[in-house]
Amino acid sequence: MDKQTIQVPENKPIDLPCTAYVSQSGTPRVEWKFEKGSSIVLFYYDSKFTDPYKDRAKYSPTGISFSSVTRKDTGKYTCEVFWPGSGGSDQLRKSEVDLIVQVPPSKPVAKVPTSVTIGNKAVLTCTETDGSPPPTFQWYRDNILMPSNPKISEKFRNSSYTIDPKTGVLTIEPVTSFDTGDYFCEAQNNVGTAQKSEAIHLEATEVNVGGIVAAVVVLLIVLALVAFGIWFAYSRGFFSKRRG
Repeated sequence: MDKQTIQVPENKPIDLPCTAYVSQSGTPRVEWKFEKGSSIVLFYYDSKFTDPYKDRAKYSPTGISFSSVTRKDTGKYTCEVFWPGSGGSDQLRKSEVDLIVQVPPSKPVAKVPTSVTIGNKAVLTCTETDGSPPPTFQWYRDNILMPSNPKISEKFRNSSYTIDPKTGVLTIEPVTSFDTGDYFCEAQNNVGTAQKSEAIHLEATEVNVGGIVAAVVVLLIVLALVAFGIWFAYSRGFFSKRRG
């Protein structure tokens, strides 16, 4: 089965070829299917288009012509040609076209924890839902591009992190004082202009030892007071009187 990929900017016309069609005797039956994710739609059969294709597409035996495509048209198109055979047996030929309607990325959204204790893990995410093909992501700290390997950079070699350019996830583990800064991400798919998110400040904080010690001291004082109260009640015979 013949397969090919076609890319076209959004709102432009496009011709999808049906290479399964070949000139030979007889009149074939041609059907077109559109597949996107788990959804499959039979949009041309019985010599006519189904809604909403009939007002913006034209048929010929060798292909389908769209007057204009949108991002919703991205997906796989399958042309099936049934040639009548002897004895009632049809000959089936198929061809596929993967259509990518090019859409520049929109402004991505970055989620950055504002405070992370030194020694813990920080997960920063970057999401963008409009770009086609799906964009890849980069991260910046204090307006400086973060390399995929921090050890090759003078400014980032004291940090320990990984970046997944496909998902946009930046994982810092463990967080150190060097990781404090303003973070933003960038989405790009070579269509239009790369887009940047808002910058968010991340602060790497020390463990509050003084606060922990103070909390423990307060807890011990409370326990001591409770114990003293119980002892005092016993020494005064309070519990004996209550039983009497």
